[in-house]
Amino acid sequence: MNRRSFLGLMMAGAGVSALSTPAHALVEININKGNVEPLPIAITDFVSNNELGAQISQVVAADLQRSGLFAPVNRAAFIEKITDPSKAPRFEDWKAINAQALVVGRVSREGDGRLRAEFRLWDTYAGSQMTGQQFFTQPENWRRLAHIIADAIYERITGEKGYFDTRVVFVSESGPKTARQRQLAIMDQDGFNVRTLTSGKDLVLTPRFSPNRQEVTYMSFEGNQPRVYLLQLETGQREVVGNFPGMTFSPRFSPDGQKVIMSLQQEGNANIYTMDLRSRTTTRLTSTAAIDTAPSYAPDGARIAFESDRGGKQQIYVMGADGSGQQRISFGDGSYSTPVWSPRGDLIAFTKQSGGKFSIGVMKPDGSGERILTSGFHNEGPTWAPNGRVLMFFRQNAGAGGPQLYSIDLTGYNELQVKTPAYGSDPAWSPLLE
Repeated sequence: MNRRSFLGLMMAGAGVSALSTPAHALVEININKGNVEPLPIAITDFVSNNELGAQISQVVAADLQRSGLFAPVNRAAFIEKITDPSKAPRFEDWKAINAQALVVGRVSREGDGRLRAEFRLWDTYAGSQMTGQQFFTQPENWRRLAHIIADAIYERITGEKGYFDTRVVFVSESGPKTARQRQLAIMDQDGFNVRTLTSGKDLVLTPRFSPNRQEVTYMSFEGNQPRVYLLQLETGQREVVGNFPGMTFSPRFSPDGQKVIMSLQQEGNANIYTMDLRSRTTTRLTSTAAIDTAPSYAPDGARIAFESDRGGKQQIYVMGADGSGQQRISFGDGSYSTPVWSPRGDLIAFTKQSGGKFSIGVMKPDGSGERILTSGFHNEGPTWAPNGRVLMFFRQNAGAGGPQLYSIDLTGYNELQVKTPAYGSDPAWSPLLE
């Protein structure tokens, strides 16, 4: 569902409108500096005649805090009580508690039952409004509305798109380790609104989002036959991409959403193929006696990263979209797997196994600048937020019952567990829900 249909626009221009945006404000975060000091920001309860105003502001605050770039000021320190968010606040009261930015808002019901929410972002030291918007939607969509507001604040202060109005598809795991039930599930990026997409009768693996539609590709062993499926999230319609004479691994979409790239196993080795989703024709890209798998397109579609053991152990390789120019880019100690190209095109995330530990790291597309973000007993399966600033992955701790989902930003300092009702693995982040 795109933002326009979500907001339920019934009149032209009625759903989202700028209240006021000055040409320049002092507050900003340069997220290209490395380890960024979080910006102190005060987020007041939105004025409302029920608890919904406070709930929306709490979700906004939680989103911004989880990014690691913002430090919401403790509400117990607030001096001014905002009763009319359309008026300028008393800036001295907010500077006194070192709130460099201030968010105020109002939530109300329209006569037709729709929810109206507006917010304003103030630069307290410049004494000016940075942005303001208003939205209309159905009351049950209030959490998503909060994520959209958080995205607007994030973008205005950092200059880059946010990632809060997104979803994550993953494998939900429950039951004893010897009889684990695995279902495809989906949730908001903060772990809320979890719902299952498959019954759990059959093994499911490696779900991946389409880059431009609310569509997921995944593997299922339904009827003990490994097949790649396409699932339409809005309708629940499912179709088989293809029946292959052998095992298929790690299906992913091309950046334009017109192809699926995967690994097909035949006679003890595996090679990489693409399938055109319209014609259902397949094209072979690698031809080796090794295991070539886990392909991932660059965002411009010109190159593909993949893993291969052709050199004796798993390493990361890069090739052209037509299979040309295959070259190894990982040369550190240990083995490398699950490469995933950043949506920004500047980095490739990976899993590294070395010294008895599994690590999540990033490197440049030429293999330089390798950085390990987190290490542990078993970390695996990185996936990028759509703005290329945060990764989600799954972790299995020694002696723990099952895998759990975590997120970490590119500094490596802001690591957080994403709690789910059951165990979780194989996460895949959606694009922004435009």
